[in-house]
Amino acid sequence: MRLRRVGRHRTAAVGALLALLMLAGCGSGSGSDEATSSDAGAAAPPMADRGAGEPAQGGSGTATDTRVDQRSIIYTGSLEIKVDDVEAKAREAVSAATRAGGFVGGDQRRSAAADAVAELQLRVPADRFYPVVEELARLGSQQRRQIDTQDVTEETIDLDARIATQRARVDSARRLLAQADSISDLISLENELGRREADLASLEAKKRRLGDLTALSTITVTLVGPNASTTEDEDQLGFLVGLSGGWKVFLASMTVLVTVLGAVLPWLLVFGVPLGLLWWWHRRRRRGRDTGPALVAPVGAPPPSGLAVPGEVSGAPPVPGARSAP
Repeated sequence: MRLRRVGRHRTAAVGALLALLMLAGCGSGSGSDEATSSDAGAAAPPMADRGAGEPAQGGSGTATDTRVDQRSIIYTGSLEIKVDDVEAKAREAVSAATRAGGFVGGDQRRSAAADAVAELQLRVPADRFYPVVEELARLGSQQRRQIDTQDVTEETIDLDARIATQRARVDSARRLLAQADSISDLISLENELGRREADLASLEAKKRRLGDLTALSTITVTLVGPNASTTEDEDQLGFLVGLSGGWKVFLASMTVLVTVLGAVLPWLLVFGVPLGLLWWWHRRRRRGRDTGPALVAPVGAPPPSGLAVPGEVSGAPPVPGARSAP
């Protein structure tokens, strides 16, 4: 009886221990589930707070950021404006660029009264590109406008990755150079280090160039006078347009001809006049030799052989009553 009771007590104890282990397992599982759910709840708010313009991330990889303020874009524009006073409007265009925080990259002008032309290359910050373009368009009558954009975001990211990789290669080459034991290894490592540093410098120069183009936009503005020909005038056809073009070509040709004549005239005066006088004197001297005194035959001398006497015909009979020469 006692053994049966002991066995029963042992069986009850084992069952209680198993029940406790099962309860502990359930508690740990629920705790892990709660921790997972709490972690998911903690991670959910950033996804909810993410802006509409920021792309979501998928399981296959991170999508490219499509926000404009996070992209590298090169803006270039060109304007052709007809104005009354080219010089005054050119100063206003330069002032507009400097007020926007930019500068003048190029300045070419041709002053010819109403036919004057000024071509300015302005560099302005990218965020002030469109306001400056609108301000320049109000300087006069806009004849032409062209705006181009180039997205270099992918190229910039690629350059950043290549620069980081190349810097790591340069650092590894420097470490190997410090551990070189022989002269041959030292020379080869120095050459390799120089090549890697040159590649790194080239990549960094490209990155600076892209950074300059994206930070400062380029605006080419052409200011023409009231009588200057514009792009629209060049596209027109007709008799008057052809006549005007021909007259301009004629004036340009005459200008070239007069310029050449002015360049040649000093040479003609220094060398041409003496040579002309020498040629004239030599020609006159030759004429004097050719017009010398004529020879006169003596009276009674027989005529030269082969010459017929006046009044006679070679081989003809004498005329009756004609008197021969004594």
